[in-house]
Amino acid sequence: MSINHLITPSRTYCWSNTSSKKRTLEKISQVVSSSQANLSEEHIFNILIDRERLGSTGIGKGIAIPHGRIKNLEKPIACLIKLNTPIDFDAIDNQPVDILFTLLVPEESDQEHLDLLAELASLLSQNDFCTHLRNTTSSEELFSVFTDWADNKVPA
Repeated sequence: MSINHLITPSRTYCWSNTSSKKRTLEKISQVVSSSQANLSEEHIFNILIDRERLGSTGIGKGIAIPHGRIKNLEKPIACLIKLNTPIDFDAIDNQPVDILFTLLVPEESDQEHLDLLAELASLLSQNDFCTHLRNTTSSEELFSVFTDWADNKVPA
């Protein structure tokens, strides 16, 4: 499965304000649980916050990839968020984060999890791509830019 097939318009948002890493993860948990009847907001949040306790998923350059594995999840799901105001995310370069791509995979999907993270990291390492994401002004535009780049419709 490719990363571009995991993003849906209902899990793609431009947010004007979140006050903290914790609050952002809470909002992401709300978004994901609203599209997954079998997953509670609290369970998703606990998975994400437990992963953050192991080490920040802030990978630098204003990007974070909160991720985790969930028991009984049928297939991977993802959520893309662009913050209008960057927040502290304890990133490896100490820069605030404004692009968050959340990835949740079935607990037993070790290789798929790694493959999706690698694909995502490759995509997010492209400065032009991140600039285009940051220049979006609506959730619809954010979704369109992401899927066009992920589908290789826009040259790297």
